[in-house]
Amino acid sequence: MATTQHEYDVLVIGSGAAGLTAALTLAESCRVMVLAKGTLTSGSTAWAQGGIAAVLDAGDTFEEHIRDTMIAGAGLNRRETVEFVIERAPHAIQRLVELGVPFNTEGSNLHLTREGGHSHRRIVHVNDATGWAVQAALLKAAEENPNITLLPNRSCVDLITGRNAEKFSGSGRVWGAYALNEETGDVEAHVARATVMAAGGAGRVYQFSTAPRGATGDGIAMAWRAGARVSNMEMMQFHPTCLYNLEVKNFLITEAVRGEGGRLYNPRTGNRFMEEYDPERMELAPRDVVARAIDSEIKRFGLDYVHLDISHKPADFVKGHFPTIHEKLMGLGIDMTSGPIPVVPAQHYTCGGVLIDLNGRTDLPGLYAAGECSESGLHGANRLASNSLLECFVFGEAAARDILENWAGFDAPPPIREWDESRVTDSDEEVVIKQNWTEIRRFMWNYVGIVRTTKRLERAAHRIRLLSDEIEDYYGHFRVTTDLIELRNLQQCADLIVRSALQRHESRGLHFTLDYPNTDEVGKDTVLVP
Repeated sequence: MATTQHEYDVLVIGSGAAGLTAALTLAESCRVMVLAKGTLTSGSTAWAQGGIAAVLDAGDTFEEHIRDTMIAGAGLNRRETVEFVIERAPHAIQRLVELGVPFNTEGSNLHLTREGGHSHRRIVHVNDATGWAVQAALLKAAEENPNITLLPNRSCVDLITGRNAEKFSGSGRVWGAYALNEETGDVEAHVARATVMAAGGAGRVYQFSTAPRGATGDGIAMAWRAGARVSNMEMMQFHPTCLYNLEVKNFLITEAVRGEGGRLYNPRTGNRFMEEYDPERMELAPRDVVARAIDSEIKRFGLDYVHLDISHKPADFVKGHFPTIHEKLMGLGIDMTSGPIPVVPAQHYTCGGVLIDLNGRTDLPGLYAAGECSESGLHGANRLASNSLLECFVFGEAAARDILENWAGFDAPPPIREWDESRVTDSDEEVVIKQNWTEIRRFMWNYVGIVRTTKRLERAAHRIRLLSDEIEDYYGHFRVTTDLIELRNLQQCADLIVRSALQRHESRGLHFTLDYPNTDEVGKDTVLVP
């Protein structure tokens, strides 16, 4: 059967904050196609509870936001990137206000909240559901723009490079992507002069994660297979406070609950345990410190969870600040105004990813990346709270501007070969995918989690090698499905995380290993070359 080919000026993979920001900027003069896996709102942006960090307060300065970011990043940030992003933050907020995002206000100013690691109140927010409001505003603008086509239910399989051209080229030039149409089961070729990868993070590599189900590292894995370098994949951020509930697997209790006075207790001893780990900053210590403290309490006392308690605050204050969380918890029989919330750490953010420069360019000509799938140098060894959405807006726009400014240099795509399905059949063994998926997520949680050892990492590497052969064999024999595509990408990302973790012989930021507890004097990025 012939592969359907679609051609546009620019292809954007991902319909979250980074992808839609890029699309809206590009649409000034380009025809843009945005591909989404699943629905247009199934990415991480819609789930973001916290907010967006920007210097908007009279007593705050760019220099202080830069310093806070660099301290959290534990010496691994690239200062030029941190300056680039933070200086563009007020402009990014202004654009969102113009798009109609209903940020909370205080009088005539935007209301600012404070989160762990920040020296000032600088988080603009929409109650405790900022991401949903931002996603809705961006999507509305994109849907109303005649130059943007939004195509949901497309799972990208691989990038199209010169190797897929009818006339073979080893240049590494990217010409779009092959994507599975989830409704028909056919693989389509989406061809473009430039491609922006905004496919999100790899959180679902882990058993416990606050990331949406589709966060399977597709963009990172596709770029790596096409020949792009990745950086700092061992830097996986674990959010300290995810709701512990057997029915609800990934409901996040935002950082702002601690920012507004929430306290952590050991449910067995009743102790407020952060006094032992970080007596000065207590619950407002950076996420890696709080996550390790909770992990330590859970392991030491054999607990399933710890307690996060803000019930000492007036009930109206709690409900007013956290309406979404309050309502969700009440539905589960937990009243946060009168008692504690059971919480556990969970994978939360992929700080590493595809290496990019300040224009969002990757190593591959024609391929840009923005957002959680990229490593720009902003986050370093640990992301500061609420810098993530900010990175999406700044780099989504930077990539789009670079494409527009250099448009004359983007050649028309060559004829592309059809997707070859001649040697595959439909699978009758879906159980293999489920088994491998579960296995990866479990050993990554146990061996490559918050606290690591070389022995555990080597065990994980051994299992990844065994699974790699099995998955490649399966991929070679059966028609692709979204589950198979995701499994292949999960395995690829697990491999990159473990390889990166084994290369770093120190503890820094989010990478904490018992075999190398000290931090080197000079921080170096872990860059893997395909």
